[in-house]
Amino acid sequence: MRIWDRFLTDRDKQVFGSAGYDAKAGFGARPAILVIDVSYGFSGHRKEPILDSVKQWRNSCGESAWDAIPYIQQLLHAGREQRVPIFYTTGVDRRPDGFDAGGWRRKNTRSGEIEGVSGYGSNEIVREIGPQPSDIVIEKLKPSPFHGTPLLGYLTDLGIDTLLICGTTTGGCVRAGVIDAFSYNFYVGVVEECTFDRGEASHAINLFDMNAKYADVVSTEEAVSYLYQTEKGLHDGKIAFPAVSS
Repeated sequence: MRIWDRFLTDRDKQVFGSAGYDAKAGFGARPAILVIDVSYGFSGHRKEPILDSVKQWRNSCGESAWDAIPYIQQLLHAGREQRVPIFYTTGVDRRPDGFDAGGWRRKNTRSGEIEGVSGYGSNEIVREIGPQPSDIVIEKLKPSPFHGTPLLGYLTDLGIDTLLICGTTTGGCVRAGVIDAFSYNFYVGVVEECTFDRGEASHAINLFDMNAKYADVVSTEEAVSYLYQTEKGLHDGKIAFPAVSS
C-alpha cells in the first residue's frame, strides 16, 4: 500500500497502469539535497494540533511538519557524511505595504496579518534542521525554488545530476520545485517521510502524481542508502564541508 492508494478510484489505478506511468527513473551519480521551506511559518514554533497552530501561524502544517523533522535530520546527516551539497529555501520578509507579495495577497483572507511568536521568525528555518555554513540558503518569493533565484546556476556549477527534494508543501512549493527540476532534466527524488502538507488528501495525491510523471517518491531509508552508494567528497574543491561525527 502506498499513501495515495486510498484516495484513488479503481478507474484511476487502471488508467495510470495501462498508460505506462509509475516507471522507476532512478538516480544519477552527483546528488544534491533540496529542503524546501521548512520554516516556522510552515511548521509552527512547536508540535501541536494543526488547528491550534494555524491560529498563530496561518500557513502551518502542524504535527505533520514536526513528524517529518527527525526524518529530515536522517537525510541531512547522510548527506553531510557524504559531503553532498545541501540547499535550503525559505521566504523573504515582505515590504510593510505588501506590494512584493504579488498574487499571494489574492488567495488568502489572512494574508495581511502579522503572524508568529516572539523569538521565532516566520521565514527562519526550523533550528532542529538548521543550515550549516557549508549549506546554501535560497530566498524566494514564488513557489518554485528555481523562479528568480540562482539555484540552477549553482547546480550547474557543481555538475549536479540528481535532486533529492523534501519539505513543504507537497502540493505547492515542493511540487513546483519538482516540476521545474524535471523540466531541467535532473533526476528527481521526493523523500516521502521528509515531505509534508497541511492537507492529507493534497499530500497523498500530489505524491501520487509526481511519482507517476516527474519523480521517484522514495522512503528516507532508500534515499539514505542511495547517498551512501555515491562517491564521497565530489565537491571538496568548491565547498568547505565541516567534519561530521557519526
